[in-house]
Amino acid sequence: MRTAFFVDGYNLFYGLLAGTPYKWLNLRSLLTHIAFVENPQSSVVSIDYFTSPIKPQLATRGRVSKEAQDAYVRAVRASNVTVHFGRHQLEPAKAPRFVDKHTQASRQDKVDIWKLEEKETDVHIAISMYRAASRQLMYEGAERLEQIILVSSDTDMTPALKALRTDFPGLIIGVILPHRSGSVRPLPGSLKDNSHWLRRFISAEELRLHQLPSRVATHKKPAIKPDYW
Repeated sequence: MRTAFFVDGYNLFYGLLAGTPYKWLNLRSLLTHIAFVENPQSSVVSIDYFTSPIKPQLATRGRVSKEAQDAYVRAVRASNVTVHFGRHQLEPAKAPRFVDKHTQASRQDKVDIWKLEEKETDVHIAISMYRAASRQLMYEGAERLEQIILVSSDTDMTPALKALRTDFPGLIIGVILPHRSGSVRPLPGSLKDNSHWLRRFISAEELRLHQLPSRVATHKKPAIKPDYW
């Protein structure tokens, strides 16, 4: 079963990898493993990874965080993963003041904040999935894409999944939630309802077994795993 993956990098990092020693993830190896577990006939034909460049002035480790992301992007590209960049937008905004967890937010009591948003990624993923499905109308038999798998828990992807299910009824749609084992996060029902199958979590053991080598050869200088990862 010819399979294409579309990975929400922001969702993957903060839903699964942040705070773990497994950030140097071998994305191709892990996704190939999961696709095989779901259907041993699966063959991975493409992996598209969507992210946005870190803003050093807002990162916990400043420039070091940006360098770590750059190293990881070069490492995954070396395993034939296509990386797409969106952008971060930082602008002043207002938000309800936090008093304590027992006090409700009030629109009459707001404070000035900096609002950071990732822009373009959701739309880029949705369009890329739909275009991948559309291109398959040109192919026959062994060359045709048979399955699209979304790696995200973002319910903003629901309309895209609905469109794929309606317009390409022969295409299998899978969803992998980037959640850890034992996660108590609610199941995003709209993603489940608009896919043929959904995987609820990825185990720590799977993350441990699917790590890149500390030094990854690239077309230029090697990508080196950050010391603090």
